[in-house]
Amino acid sequence: MSDMQINAVLGQIRSLRAQLEQPAAAPSAPQESTPGFGAVLGEFVQQVNHAQATSADLAARFEQGDERVSLAQVMVASQKSSVSFQAAVQVRNKLLAAYQDVMNMQV
Repeated sequence: MSDMQINAVLGQIRSLRAQLEQPAAAPSAPQESTPGFGAVLGEFVQQVNHAQATSADLAARFEQGDERVSLAQVMVASQKSSVSFQAAVQVRNKLLAAYQDVMNMQV
């Protein structure tokens, strides 16, 4: 790259940084309080964790001979846990692919 191109790129970066540092205009109408993406993703991860913990607890209770836990309950909980974990892996894969697409974009 020549010095001229480097200076042009630096100028663009500085102008973008200046735009980002400016506070966003306050919305005129009050917005509904919707949970953010991070909150929704965190809730999803907690649900997957809860399903796995429930499955492990039921399996342990069944193995110890707890008569209140049937094999059907253990199998259903295990399958729910498996499906929720597979869904979490697929969501992660989609997010990773989207991130890589954004990072590979030409600016």
